Amino acid sequence: MMTYDQSRPATRPASYQIVVLGELSQRFSAAFEGMTLVAGDGQTTIAGPVVDQAQLHGLLGRIRDLGLDLVSVSSTLEPAPAASRGRRRA
Repeated sequence: MMTYDQSRPATRPASYQIVVLGELSQRFSAAFEGMTLVAGDGQTTIAGPVVDQAQLHGLLGRIRDLGLDLVSVSSTLEPAPAASRGRRRA
């Protein structure tokens, strides 16, 4: 049986960049609330903080449900740059 170590300190949210094929329009921003969508060169990067694995799997499930082709998923403990939050390039 696996147990969870509750004495482990909580980690801060990781920042994720999820890249999908296609340049998503602004109408997709509601599907990825709290994330920044940046489109260009035939792809869209969906970036922002993800608090836990459940939220990450929810985002990936949404990508699947929308029929989008996943290119890559990468994470970092660094927060997303403030200059890019909420902006979308066409």
